[in-house]
Amino acid sequence: MSDTPSGIVIEATGLVRDFGEFRAVDGIDLAVEAGEIFGFLGPNGAGKSTCVRMLTTLIRPTAGSARVAGHDVETEAGLVRRAIGVALQDAAIDPLMTGRELLRLQATLHGIGRRTGDERSALLLERVGLTEAGDKRVGAYSGGMRRRLDLALALLHEPRILFLDEPTTGLDPMSRIALWEEVRRLNTELGTTIFLTTQYLEEADQLAERIAIIDDGRIVRSGTTEALKASVGSPTLVLAVVAEDRDRVRGVVARFGDPRPADEGHLALGLAGGASEVAEVVRALDEAGITLVSMALDAPSLDDVFAEATGRRLEGSE
Repeated sequence: MSDTPSGIVIEATGLVRDFGEFRAVDGIDLAVEAGEIFGFLGPNGAGKSTCVRMLTTLIRPTAGSARVAGHDVETEAGLVRRAIGVALQDAAIDPLMTGRELLRLQATLHGIGRRTGDERSALLLERVGLTEAGDKRVGAYSGGMRRRLDLALALLHEPRILFLDEPTTGLDPMSRIALWEEVRRLNTELGTTIFLTTQYLEEADQLAERIAIIDDGRIVRSGTTEALKASVGSPTLVLAVVAEDRDRVRGVVARFGDPRPADEGHLALGLAGGASEVAEVVRALDEAGITLVSMALDAPSLDDVFAEATGRRLEGSE
């Protein structure tokens, strides 16, 4: 029997990973409950994939500990692997094999009999929309098809826990939405616990019940998406300004709220009085003889949470 706390299926304490003198993961603490979709959000290079590789037994921690499905990732790696499915961002798939052949190989590796493996393969190909492409070589698949095949391969042995590392990177909008729908279905219909790493704010907001934001190897915020957005407080007023007016605009709007990180060519502030103060800001700028390029009032978002925690916007958040 597992001694993992009731309900918690992924747990990390003080998890560290060094590559030479570079520390990629710096003391991560995590607790993921059974049956939830947990989002691990952060920019490229933040340590997301390194953390997943430790949790899935692909690399050993430098320090700290982790348990997945009740088993230690170092001393019980085999038991961890039996309980999880993994779809990595850079998974290598033989382009000369067909999707069905790869699923059959995966079944063999997991000790699943031929008949059961073929039945599950057919079901999974249908589930991810690849039935017609099942006998085509993977080298002819689009990026979206390959990601859906990755998902089918990860699910073949019916894991309790599924790790998805940047599952929609490089996908077109329709393929991304289709994969989101499948992730939701796996969670709601089968009760699969899903650990999702992503750099997309919308993806984390759409899918995850709770998230942790990682930056430079450290978790800088964690909680439910709604609680994190509520913690930011006031909405963000974003002003597009010409370079020569930047300092004047900053001086005029300073009294309306605290400055927030903004993309180049913009100024942003937390509008303390909310939407009711937008007219006052416009009036003050007009009296100062300043004309804006544009103005937008944004409700608190995960990007605001990231900006508040790190002092910068998440790349590509727009």
